[in-house]
Amino acid sequence: MSTFVVKFMKDVLGQYGREIEVCQGTLEIDAADEDEARERAKVKFCKDQALHHWSLHADRIHVRPADFPS
Repeated sequence: MSTFVVKFMKDVLGQYGREIEVCQGTLEIDAADEDEARERAKVKFCKDQALHHWSLHADRIHVRPADFPS
């Protein structure tokens, strides 16, 4: 298994009415690949945030391998 960093991102209006990207949450997930990491992160994010669906708090998900050894 590898470790992945999964970020839940949302576009919001910032100062002066400009759209900015905000991180709604970051999780470290152990998984076989990026797809599995994304799915595991969705479940954990929903549980942690008491949500029915992750997209209630985020627009998209970024997944990348962790920079540290697993």
